[in-house]
Amino acid sequence: MMKRLIVFAVLCFSHLLDAQNLPAGPLLGHVSLRGANIWLQSPENGTVSISYWPKDQSNNTQTLSASVDEAYGNIHTFKLSGLEPATTYQYKFSINGKNPQSEQIYNFTTQTLWQWRTDPPDFSVLAGSCNYENETVYDRPGKPYGSEHEIFKQMATEDADVMLWLGDNWYYREVDFDAEQNLILRVLRDRQQPHLQDIFSRYVNYATWDDHDFGPNNSGSEFIFKSKALDIFKKFWANPSYGMPEQAGVYTKVAYNDIEFFMLDNRFNKSPEHAKDGPDKTFYGPAQLTWLKNSLLNSKAPFKIIVGGTQMLNDYHTSDGWDKYRYERDPFLQWLDDNKITGVVFFSGDKHHTEMLRADRPGAYPLYEMTCSPFTSGTHSANAKGNLENPRLVTGSMVNEHNYCKFSFSGPRTDRRMNIKVIGKNGQQYWNKQIKSSVLTYSQIP
Repeated sequence: MMKRLIVFAVLCFSHLLDAQNLPAGPLLGHVSLRGANIWLQSPENGTVSISYWPKDQSNNTQTLSASVDEAYGNIHTFKLSGLEPATTYQYKFSINGKNPQSEQIYNFTTQTLWQWRTDPPDFSVLAGSCNYENETVYDRPGKPYGSEHEIFKQMATEDADVMLWLGDNWYYREVDFDAEQNLILRVLRDRQQPHLQDIFSRYVNYATWDDHDFGPNNSGSEFIFKSKALDIFKKFWANPSYGMPEQAGVYTKVAYNDIEFFMLDNRFNKSPEHAKDGPDKTFYGPAQLTWLKNSLLNSKAPFKIIVGGTQMLNDYHTSDGWDKYRYERDPFLQWLDDNKITGVVFFSGDKHHTEMLRADRPGAYPLYEMTCSPFTSGTHSANAKGNLENPRLVTGSMVNEHNYCKFSFSGPRTDRRMNIKVIGKNGQQYWNKQIKSSVLTYSQIP
């Protein structure tokens, strides 16, 4: 029955597409020095092949073939290996031995082997959260919750290298999360939206989740279909890894040039928000936090960016966040200081507005959190729930329009800088700020 549902979904969502064109993708996932992950959805079951070659060297073509996963809508993630660093590769697909009628050639560039050789490369990262794709028959009545999806076309014009999806990348509805076999139908429909395809193929995409692309609103470990939600996430993104043997989840580390992103999972092991705080109430969970601490201790990155689906430093809001788990959070923040972990910055989504928070610490550098939201979901008014009264809010940083963030890393190895821009759907710049890695150290503290 499940296979018939998936086949029906593929046929319904792809009926306007040529039979040999990809319904969704390719999505460029993790790209390393010598490897690349590339996800796609085939319009039919059977075999899909990828042919790839160094740019302008089509005589050096390699081909991989694989059977698609019919249970998840005829998808597959290719994992290319044996590539060369700092090399642009071109690639194309064939389905069951046939080339698409509108054959397209895509490209990606592997990371640069700069270590012990040069200063790290300059590069840029786009980031944001909360993408709601309307489906009137299953949405709440009234004004559509999603709008201005043209923001993705604007994003596709950016000179950037990486795309960070900060959660709520799709929105499960009531008709989706009451039976596990229905979850995948939402993902298939949203993944095929035309306005997303340029983003998927143009940038290196990494993702974490929040509640809506995990399950019901504010859900966590109690969600009875959390294992299915995890399987779907792993099937539809092409991150470097997912969780660790001691604790399942979507958390992973992304090393891009000299910057490290610690992508956390705030759902799979999360206790209910309104449970009494104490040692048994978890947001990330002890195993994930042990992994994070060990990773931070081992990191030499000038910026160590901790990425979560919801806010981590906001102590002045009623929304879902790590502040409702002080027994877990506050010792971790103290651990950062005790171990003199430099260069820490937090990225988050969820809030339906963008803002920068600054948490000052006695005898330590300030901790910044950059919240980027929303792409297309409904926005909050500027002072909803007292947002403007938050003493940690950086003045002038709140944007309550559809937007995305652009983070540009530049400068020599010993003086890296992160420039932050908040940009609207028409390319308008709302504000920008620069943070120097040299400020996020203990040598600057009197």
